[in-house]
Amino acid sequence: MFVFLLVLSLIGFSDIEQKIFFSNHSNPLKLYDEILSDDRLVKSSKNAQQLIERSFLLCQKSRESWQRDDPEQAVDLLDQAYSTILRIETFDNEELIRQKEDMRFVITKRIYEIYASRKFNINGRKDEIPVIINKQVQHEIDLYTKGNLRSHFIASYKRSGKYRKMIVNLLKNEGLPQELSWLPFVESGFVVNALSGQRALGLWQFIPSTGYKFGLSRNEYIDERLDPKKSTQAAIEYFKELHSHFGDWSTALAAYNCGENRVLRVIRNQKIKYLDNFWDLYEDLPRETARYVPKFLAIVHIVNNLEKYGFEEITIDHPLKYEPLIVTKKIKLEEVARITGIDNEILAELNPELRQNIVPGGNYTLKIPEGKRQKLYADIDKILRLNPVRVDCRKHQVKSGETLSLIANRYSTSIENIVLANNLHRVNHIVSGRIIKIPYKIKLIERTKLVTLISGSS
Repeated sequence: MFVFLLVLSLIGFSDIEQKIFFSNHSNPLKLYDEILSDDRLVKSSKNAQQLIERSFLLCQKSRESWQRDDPEQAVDLLDQAYSTILRIETFDNEELIRQKEDMRFVITKRIYEIYASRKFNINGRKDEIPVIINKQVQHEIDLYTKGNLRSHFIASYKRSGKYRKMIVNLLKNEGLPQELSWLPFVESGFVVNALSGQRALGLWQFIPSTGYKFGLSRNEYIDERLDPKKSTQAAIEYFKELHSHFGDWSTALAAYNCGENRVLRVIRNQKIKYLDNFWDLYEDLPRETARYVPKFLAIVHIVNNLEKYGFEEITIDHPLKYEPLIVTKKIKLEEVARITGIDNEILAELNPELRQNIVPGGNYTLKIPEGKRQKLYADIDKILRLNPVRVDCRKHQVKSGETLSLIANRYSTSIENIVLANNLHRVNHIVSGRIIKIPYKIKLIERTKLVTLISGSS
């Protein structure tokens, strides 16, 4: 309970909790200083808890100094708190070990937050990323320009043309560095549907939970992590949060790759340099993250020096241009392509967030090639609405050895229909004894108006 209240207090510094906690001490710092002045008292198990309390009180006073706009004293008090924590003997007591580590973590985090804030004032702008060329960055430059990643660089640089103009405009609007527009080069090679082994998806490689945190929807029909514009807007919000925590872009980008908590743990575990920048953390970060920032800096350097590395003749892809159309009913993308004559691959490229190539309806904004909106509006009434009036199902109990293919053939239906009717996630595995629904009669309703014209384009 003490550790829980301690962490909460350090985050919120509740006055009521502080009064209760320190009600028995008229001058607690004096009492604790007496303990610190005598090594015998410091090494006493009875005084370990009091030294943790001293560290807590120093944190409280540091916050007060910060609120009085005295950052020097605020940092000095946190340094004293940290020094106190380092002197505590835990005697292999699990509770004391946990309290000491929690206190150490919170002090380190608070120091870093002050450092980040002061760095804003010193460096002035948050829209600049210094490109440092050291041996780590040079190694990545060599791989992209002379090594086995040269062809990957060329292909990714070509693809960047489709999305960078949009990304740069969004970054400018938020006052963030334009260099961040090259981060998808590292994340996905500008492949919009890139999927990692950790289920990170899209240009910016969001995992589902982080995508959800920053407003990216995901359901049966859409995954907005695949939408270049929406995922860029989410990435920008994440960048702003990380930069406010760490204050320098290299550390913020490391946190983007492996998570802010992982970076904070590395900072916390440093014995001396717990307040320094990314390159002081480099050796203790996961290998992938340690290479991540040098890769990014290498790419930024190369794209600013294309002629030097023989890339000046590369022709980049044209930006994607489209017009928005509000679709009110559920329809297949291939039907839109068939009726209107718009290439199905183009429609899929403009709308990569459609997981099943089905427009979900409900006033969904479909992106169509520029100049095609009037034609689509004129022709789309020919498309049958996909929503069925009624789906009749019979029940079937799965027998040992049966597969979806066998069951679908038996009832003259498709595997896809059975999967959708039962919300199955693994097509190649059904459990013996399970009762599943077999759809056998699907009727389409009459034609209805499917779209609404809206203004605007890419």
